[in-house]
Amino acid sequence: MDASEIKTRVQKFLDSHAPAEDPVAFLRARFDAGLAWVNYPPGLGGLGAPRDLQPLVDQLLRGTPDNNPGRNGIGLGMAAPTLLFHGTEEQKQRFLRPLWTGEEIWCQLFSEPGAGSDLASLATRAVRDGNEWVIDGQKVWTSSAHLARWGILVARTDPDLPKHRGITYFICDMHAPGVEVRPLRQITGEAEFNEVFLTGVRLGDELRIGAVGDGWNVARTTLMNERVAIGSMTLRRTAVGILAETWRERPELRTHDLHQRLLKLWVRAEVTRLTGARLREQLAAGEPGPEGSGMKLLFARLHQEAFGLEVELLRDEGLEYDDWSFRRSDTVDFLGRGPGYRYLRAKGNSIEGGTSEILRNIIAERVLGLPAEPRADKDLPWKDLPR
Repeated sequence: MDASEIKTRVQKFLDSHAPAEDPVAFLRARFDAGLAWVNYPPGLGGLGAPRDLQPLVDQLLRGTPDNNPGRNGIGLGMAAPTLLFHGTEEQKQRFLRPLWTGEEIWCQLFSEPGAGSDLASLATRAVRDGNEWVIDGQKVWTSSAHLARWGILVARTDPDLPKHRGITYFICDMHAPGVEVRPLRQITGEAEFNEVFLTGVRLGDELRIGAVGDGWNVARTTLMNERVAIGSMTLRRTAVGILAETWRERPELRTHDLHQRLLKLWVRAEVTRLTGARLREQLAAGEPGPEGSGMKLLFARLHQEAFGLEVELLRDEGLEYDDWSFRRSDTVDFLGRGPGYRYLRAKGNSIEGGTSEILRNIIAERVLGLPAEPRADKDLPWKDLPR
C-alpha cells in the first residue's frame, strides 16, 4: 500500500462520512475503515500498511473530529500497542475500538510507594481464586485514574520467585468494588496524578494479558512504547517554538547571552526531531527497542532547559503564575498556559515515564553495551528481599 492508495481511501471515507456528524460516530467509522492506526491489522483499526503512512492520514483528516489524544495518551500510546502485541483476539476486539475513539479512558497502575524506579520490586499482590484474581495493594503517580474506565496493572502472583519473574499483567476495571482513587496535588497546584488503593478487587482471568508470571515481559512492551510516545512529541512547537515566539515579540528582553543559548536549544531541538524521525523508521520494522529511552531523555532535558530559559527571558513576568487553584486536570497543557506553569510542570518530565537516571542505565547497558551495574537482588526470591 502506498500514499496514493491511502489518499483514495481517505477521500472515499470522507465522501460517505461527513465530519460534521456526531464526533463519536465519525471516529467509530474511521476506526472501522482502517484509518485509526494504519499499521494495525484490518479489523483492528488498521490496514496492515506501513507505519510511516500514518502522518499522511492524520494530515488528510485534519480538522475532522479527533480522539483528544492529550486526554487518553496512556491508552493510545501504551495500552493499545501492548494489547496488540500480547492481547488475545477477544481482548483486541473488545478494547481497541472504544480506546481509540476516546469512549474509554485508560490509566497505568505500575508505580508504587516502594517501587518507582525499581518497578520489579512491586508488592501489589494478585491471588488466584478459581477463575478470578483478588488484587490488594497501592499504586501511585497514576495519571488520569480519576477519568479512567480501565487500567493496565502489574501485580505479583508468586513471591517465591525472583522479582522479575513472579509478576503478571492485568487489565483492571477501575469501576470494580475495592478501587479507590485519591488525588495527589502537584507543584503546579493541580492533580493530574493520583494514588490508587486496591482492596480485594476481583478481576476475571479474561482480563489477564499474557501468561501467568510473564508480566515483566509484557510490561517492557508498555514501557518502551511509553518512552517513545513521550520522546516523540513535537518538541520545537511545544518548547523551543514558544521560546522563539517570545523572543520575536519582545525585542526589549533580548541579550547576547540569551540569544546564544536560544540558538543552541534550537539546534538541539532539530537534532532531537531528526533522531525521532529515524527512530520512527526503525519502529516500522517492529516493536520499540531501548533507543526510545534516549528520545525520552532528550525530551525531558530540552523541555526543562527551554522553559527555564523562558522564565529568565521574561524576568519578573516569568515568575507570575496564572492559576494556583486546586483542580483536577485531564491533560498537560504546555501551549495554553503561562510560563510559570510550563516551568513547574516540566520538572516532572525527568521523572514520569522512567526517571532520567534509570534511562541512562538502560542506554548504557542495552544500547552502548556497557557492563551492567551489579545487582545482588536479581536472583533472590522476592519475599526474601529487604524492604
